[in-house]
Amino acid sequence: MEPIRETLKRVIKAPSFAERYEAMKNEILEDQGVQQFLMEHSNEINKQVVDRGLGKLYEYTSQSHQCEGCPGLDQCVNMMKGFEPKLVLNRGLIDVDYIRCPRKIVEDDRRKVSSMIDSMYMSKDVLDARLSDVDVQHDSRVWALRAAKDFLNEYDRTNELPSAGLYLHGEFGVGKSYILGALANELAERHIRTLLVYVPEFLREMKQSIQDSTLQEKVDFVKKAPVLMLDDIGAESMSSWTRDEVIGTILHYRMSEKLPTFFSSNFTLEELEHHLAYTQRGEKEVVKAARIMERIRTLAVPVRLSGKNWRNGQ
Repeated sequence: MEPIRETLKRVIKAPSFAERYEAMKNEILEDQGVQQFLMEHSNEINKQVVDRGLGKLYEYTSQSHQCEGCPGLDQCVNMMKGFEPKLVLNRGLIDVDYIRCPRKIVEDDRRKVSSMIDSMYMSKDVLDARLSDVDVQHDSRVWALRAAKDFLNEYDRTNELPSAGLYLHGEFGVGKSYILGALANELAERHIRTLLVYVPEFLREMKQSIQDSTLQEKVDFVKKAPVLMLDDIGAESMSSWTRDEVIGTILHYRMSEKLPTFFSSNFTLEELEHHLAYTQRGEKEVVKAARIMERIRTLAVPVRLSGKNWRNGQ
């Protein structure tokens, strides 16, 4: 049997192999990216370096660059999904590094933005909301958008968050929650963490948290959020404990620390105060309700929303 070394020598010396090798080599060296790399390092690279690095040059040319011909990040054709090859000179030898491709950069940025938004019981359409998608056919939404953009502009101008948020109130389905979600996404793109909380479910969980001793931890998480958005306040069945020990504690801390807080509600401020004054047991506690409302009025500017119901098109 012929030794493998001799077989390889014979195959390599065969005219057909030599022709294919030269054709492949020429194709590699004619690649625009390869030519640019060789030109940039012309003082450091000679024929011997090129010959020794031909395998790396082939690795570079055989993959996608700038996502050309790539069907999508999940179907990336490159050796490392989401990364494209870059030619480098390493200790006098040609080598390949891998850097994030344009689609990978966009996806990472999107994930980073998403990670800046925490939510408790909020729907996906709210979490995906964008200010540019808000229907502005009604004047009240124009005012609401303007107020939201004023908040963002103030941050952009000073690099500090304004202490006052918004209290969006209006009929069911007019887009209050959507605007909060859209504003949260705008803040996330500025790398500001926001917590969106659906108040009725949150208060139900707080009652259950007494049993597993996680109440204080959850209240602290909410009250210390850099930006807090309390959605649908007033829709819950209020008890004196949830009003005073949960909502009151959170709002008092945020008022003291001047942390921006946003609200949405079906109630006006006056109607919400009436709602807070009556507990599930029918007890009337006007002073305690007024104390909560004082904090809300300090924390947020009221903005009324009206117009058609987005949920059913009315």
